[in-house]
Amino acid sequence: MADRDRDEVGRARNARPRDGLGRPLPYDAEGVERQPEGIERTPDQALAEAQRLLDDGKPFHAHEVFEDSWKSTDGPERELWRALAQLAVGLTHIARGNAVGGAALLRRGSENLEPFAAEPPHGVDIAGLTGWAAALIEEAKVKARPAPVPPKLKR
Repeated sequence: MADRDRDEVGRARNARPRDGLGRPLPYDAEGVERQPEGIERTPDQALAEAQRLLDDGKPFHAHEVFEDSWKSTDGPERELWRALAQLAVGLTHIARGNAVGGAALLRRGSENLEPFAAEPPHGVDIAGLTGWAAALIEEAKVKARPAPVPPKLKR
């Protein structure tokens, strides 16, 4: 069996470089720097860093920031971070061309944000995010439809 890529503490980790959407590239390719894992940030720091990554067209990397917050938070806010991670990874799938999978994750993330709508924590625009997700889900449905079969040109 071939040796697996491992991080500095021995956990399995794919060392292949990644593109801006998190897809693995060949080992000798130049990739986009990955987000360090396990960083504990304040909610404002996490939101600012994720927003910067989203603005840079790196939703996969934003997902990793949200995932760190999700994994390091206890209590009801844990679901907030999970929902935000789901939205970011849903956007990643859509950007990769997986409209069906992306829409499913956007739907799940949006549904998981709904309990926070009455009192949005940390100034998160829950209504804006769920509205954005709904519009993107509808757009993804159109992209996911197979192309119509053209009529026969001749009998």
